[in-house]
Amino acid sequence: MDEIAFDGELDARGLHCPEPVMLLHNRITEVPVGGILKVVATDPSTTRDIPRFCQFLEHQLVHSEESGEEFLFFIRRGS
Repeated sequence: MDEIAFDGELDARGLHCPEPVMLLHNRITEVPVGGILKVVATDPSTTRDIPRFCQFLEHQLVHSEESGEEFLFFIRRGS
């Protein structure tokens, strides 16, 4: 995969549900509309929770992947 340019980053490694999504909710507001936030997490529940978060709040999940015990998400902020 080519590297995705991003405007902000959230390191949620070591945190457990619901903390990653709560931090995401706050951090996404610091990214400009249309900007991309990179999220790195270790909680498997983020593979379910982050796509739902994006769908519910009309953000775009640009890319997600699993690498070992880490989960990587790139989220484009909606309006």
